[in-house]
Amino acid sequence: MQEFFMDYGLWLLVALLVIIVLIFLLSGKRKAELPAEPATPPAPVEAAPAPLLAEPVVPAPVVIAPVAVEPVPAEPEPVAVAPVAVEPAPVEPAIPEAPIIEPVAEPVPVSPAVTTPADEGDDLLRLKGVGPKLKALLTDLGVTSFAQIAAWTDTDIATIDAKLGNFKGRPVRDQWIDQAKYLAAGDIAGFEAKYGKI
Repeated sequence: MQEFFMDYGLWLLVALLVIIVLIFLLSGKRKAELPAEPATPPAPVEAAPAPLLAEPVVPAPVVIAPVAVEPVPAEPEPVAVAPVAVEPAPVEPAIPEAPIIEPVAEPVPVSPAVTTPADEGDDLLRLKGVGPKLKALLTDLGVTSFAQIAAWTDTDIATIDAKLGNFKGRPVRDQWIDQAKYLAAGDIAGFEAKYGKI
């Protein structure tokens, strides 16, 4: 056992010494890398005053001539002005706005001379653009003949058009009045020439 410590103890001692030497060497290397502390700075050198070659030149005093100042006139006395009577402009009374009256739904306008009994109604499906649903709606509104449609005025069209719901705009777009004039007169050839076969 003693031999073991002797052999290995010696090696441990050598290893420790090597480590200590390395630490000293490395710490010395670090010190070399650090900037050296500067030595005490040299004392500042005072410059000797330059010798005067000539006496300094002193400028002569400048005399400023007095300037004549005009006197400021005193404020004028206020002049009394007689008050003028001003009549206020006449105010017109405000005119109340007329209330907006919504038109009340009226029955379908039908010219008295063109009234047809319900049993004498024409087949409105012959009009281009009128299908079964639109025909039923027109019948509910009291429109049953071509003569009624042919006699419509612009006011009549506006009134009917407002009640057509999803079909709004169809009377003008599909030219119902012109079609109805041909069909009411029995001019089938003229109708078909302009609007196509019935």
